[in-house]
Amino acid sequence: MTTIRRIKGDLTEMLQSPPANCSAGPLNDNIYEWQATIIGPEDSPYHNGVFYLKIIFPEDYPFKPPRVSFLTKIYHCNIDSNGSICLDILKEQWSPALSISKVLLSICSLMTDPNPEDPLVCSIAHLFKNNREKHDETALEYTMKYASDTLTNSFCGNITIDNI
Repeated sequence: MTTIRRIKGDLTEMLQSPPANCSAGPLNDNIYEWQATIIGPEDSPYHNGVFYLKIIFPEDYPFKPPRVSFLTKIYHCNIDSNGSICLDILKEQWSPALSISKVLLSICSLMTDPNPEDPLVCSIAHLFKNNREKHDETALEYTMKYASDTLTNSFCGNITIDNI
């Protein structure tokens, strides 16, 4: 019961004070499976892109981190072609004090400031370090091709804690 209560707390936080350019909420009626949306941050080649992510909560959440992955293809050294994200707070630096809101903020920060020293995709990290202009050009091409979608899913609509 603690897990469901905590997930509902994260949902309340997302509905009442979502992080800038982010939304998230349950898919269908499954409280353990969410979809999130991030609008690409300014000052990044992902600016104004619409990126969809999948969030799966484990049964022992918040003591174990949620599994978060990109559904939208993105050119990023810390995000592979399967959408897996290399981010310490989703692995060894996870803390029960973190919420989905904070996770989404961290992913936005990673989009603005990639970590080429701990890449999932070494070739992208190499390009980032050695030819930033070409890297950003390619990332922008991916954003325009895969993330120039219109925002079709909003989680601010009729979702309430009571109907979950």
